[in-house]
Amino acid sequence: MKKITFILAASIFFACNPKEESTKTTLGLSSQEKVDSTNIKQLYNSALTDGQSYEWLRDLTSNIGGRLSGSPEAQQAVEWGEALMKEVGLDSVWLQPVMVPHWVRGEKEVANYTINGQKKNVPIAALGFSVATPKNGVTAEVIEVKSLEEAEKLGDQMKGKIVFFNRPFDNSLINTFQAYGGCVDQRVGGAAVCGKYGAKGVIVRSMTNGVDDYPHTGTMSYGDLPEEQYIPTAAISSRAANILSEDLKNNPTLQFYFKQSCETLPDAPSFNVVGEIRGSETPENIMVVGGHLDSWDLADGAHDDGTGIVQSLEVAYLFKKNNIKPKNTLRVVFFMNEENGTRGAKKYAELAKLNSENHIGGIESDAGGHTPRGFSIDANSSNTALLQSWKKLLSPYGLHDIDKGGSGADISPLKGETVTLVGYRPDSQRYFDYHHTTIDTFDKVNKRELELGSASMASLLYLMDKYLYSNTIVKP
Repeated sequence: MKKITFILAASIFFACNPKEESTKTTLGLSSQEKVDSTNIKQLYNSALTDGQSYEWLRDLTSNIGGRLSGSPEAQQAVEWGEALMKEVGLDSVWLQPVMVPHWVRGEKEVANYTINGQKKNVPIAALGFSVATPKNGVTAEVIEVKSLEEAEKLGDQMKGKIVFFNRPFDNSLINTFQAYGGCVDQRVGGAAVCGKYGAKGVIVRSMTNGVDDYPHTGTMSYGDLPEEQYIPTAAISSRAANILSEDLKNNPTLQFYFKQSCETLPDAPSFNVVGEIRGSETPENIMVVGGHLDSWDLADGAHDDGTGIVQSLEVAYLFKKNNIKPKNTLRVVFFMNEENGTRGAKKYAELAKLNSENHIGGIESDAGGHTPRGFSIDANSSNTALLQSWKKLLSPYGLHDIDKGGSGADISPLKGETVTLVGYRPDSQRYFDYHHTTIDTFDKVNKRELELGSASMASLLYLMDKYLYSNTIVKP
């Protein structure tokens, strides 16, 4: 009995002894790596015990809510972001003007059909940039397809019909962003294909790996169609898509009705919000960390991309909190209009080029606020290898996936041979439960997961700032 008691006591001691935990994380590290490991641990300690991102997100989502570009809420968010950057104490804060699209949803959409004498209401949401239906809505038979190619082959058979794109996510893919990428073309391009053949409208299965009653909005495009061929386009919930598909097998001539009142207004003035900590040694070299300030209008834009915004600012906050003075200038950017145009990203890159700014790297957070998994790297082979060499410093924090890949829509215009761009990659399994829906709200964000993300981004930027530039291949 005494032996069992001793073992139990020893186990509790080692499990609760922070010195023992710290020793484990530094085994096999060089003296310089031990210094970096200690600093990274302190960044995590600060984020998890004194982080501000969660309360910033609460304020943004609860007091402003959805922030579609061109809207009054988007302007409120700009003012909120500017004030918050100043409160954090960045060396300089400014607004970068940009003209953005201004699409409005109008009154709530309606959809239904009747089968076997039973009326079925369908959860539906207009897609961004879609035109409205006629005032009394659209009613027509439905043709179900699985792809743009299948629709194209139908040609004139689509005339006078509503085309229903019903290709679901490939749920065998572990990375749900890959599944999204395999389906989103039908949402974006469905109307451009069907409109030219005289279809009356397009409905699309929502972009989610789940089966639920929430329609997922998102942007669409008419491509190069003339305006007279524009047709109304909307997403229906995944559960409704399954039911409609089954009902079409039993009654292929059923009449589907939907009505929406959306409208595209003239472009509106808006801003990127920019703030920076000036570099202590090479301030002319700039490293960006950012996300997008705009969101869709159905909910509060908590995961998309409120989490990215507050995590990006918390990186700067953690640097200041821990008295880390970056060698290069650290610039925090809240980009406007990622959701339906990326005008903010394009304007930022345009001005960077015009002002001959030397961007050497950047991190974007636009994949939600779930548990950190790692980073994807868009860089030359030398710098990709350098970032991957830091796995032993980052893996104790669950950052195992550090692989070559894309970075993000807002920082990708900065791409160049000597620029190292990184996408922050949290766990993706729950992201498309909320993406572009009415339930992308503050309560879906876990405080600890959010703070771990801030610390993960801060840790990688700390290493990039310290080691990246000397390793960058510069053209003669």
